[in-house]
Amino acid sequence: MQLKRTGDSDMKKDNQEQQPCPKSVIEYFKGLSDPRVKRTRVHNLVDILVIGLCSMLTGGEGFSDMEVFGKAKYEWLKTFLELPQGIPSHDTFNRVFSAIDPNAFLECFVQWVKGICPAMQNEVVAIDGKALRHALNEGETIPYIVSAWATNNGLALGQVKVDNKSNEITAIPELLQILELKGCIVTLDAMGCQKDIATRIVGKKADYVLALKGNHATVHEEVKEFFDDAVPPCAIECNDTVTPGTMDFFKTIEKDHGRIEIRRYWHSTDIEWFADKPLWEGLCSFGMVESIRRIKEKNTIERRYYLSSLPLGAEQFGKAVRGHWGVENKLHWSLDVTFGEDRSRARTENAAQNLATLRRVALNLIKKTPASKYSARQRCILAALDQQYLLQLLGI
Repeated sequence: MQLKRTGDSDMKKDNQEQQPCPKSVIEYFKGLSDPRVKRTRVHNLVDILVIGLCSMLTGGEGFSDMEVFGKAKYEWLKTFLELPQGIPSHDTFNRVFSAIDPNAFLECFVQWVKGICPAMQNEVVAIDGKALRHALNEGETIPYIVSAWATNNGLALGQVKVDNKSNEITAIPELLQILELKGCIVTLDAMGCQKDIATRIVGKKADYVLALKGNHATVHEEVKEFFDDAVPPCAIECNDTVTPGTMDFFKTIEKDHGRIEIRRYWHSTDIEWFADKPLWEGLCSFGMVESIRRIKEKNTIERRYYLSSLPLGAEQFGKAVRGHWGVENKLHWSLDVTFGEDRSRARTENAAQNLATLRRVALNLIKKTPASKYSARQRCILAALDQQYLLQLLGI
């Protein structure tokens, strides 16, 4: 199938050197295997995927919205899609997204992201799980999607659905396997603080920062005692100096509407005393974050502890820790508020995972396409009103 083109009036001169540009995501869609029997392929798979994506980019959430968008924009869609039998019904959208191999669709997504995000050196890649609260049948457990978020580039890198009879620990290795992580810093919360996961990250030629909590009670207590001895808890006015050598320090201060938040980061390579060091592949440092919040003269202090393969450097460690929070604030929040992921009721076979991938395609397109004065939600409104901007998002 050849996509039709519109608006080629700005052709370059023959003798002018052209800059290479990433392929449109639609080109990657064309490499996806069609799961349907040939005699039932009334509608082109690429047409179905593109209409679904356009619907999401303009505020649609489910299969019925895809049908409504397609029928409303039929004449426009015909300018670059074939649509041999018109617009598919919402049942057809449901059947196709339920049948698509989610791993193959994810591979298309990952390869596309590599094309638009080639610079990954020192990128902080935050991995975290998110519930799909309404995408379940009666008697089933709430499904989870584990996602990878590139903090510097502001892009979703990939996602894997957690098996109904498992948890995030089993999905994280699957996600690590498909990602290109060389030179990156991978961050995980306490659920992902596992020896096997540390080994896999190092095997991908990446570094890690793993949060410690009660699931490793002994290790958590040992690291806590180490930092309590080295850095006694203090108030806002405490001394920030550290003894040079195996300990480094970094601090940030944020003030907003009467609230002061100070984050103090300590990073130490003094770990030879740690008996379990050989069990954690690549381990070479411990980290601690002390968050001090003052709201209306009331102070609260919280300390968190980490295992890391990073060399000494509190500022880099702090950047990784702060970057991990972005997976909640910039990925999960955007998926729920902008694309209604938490409201999605798609639950048949592979539908939930495939729609989750499509939402991440839509989010990346919104993030990467210039419209700096608009929020993500406003860009969706703009795409619904301005067909040229929607074409710009699609890259065609």
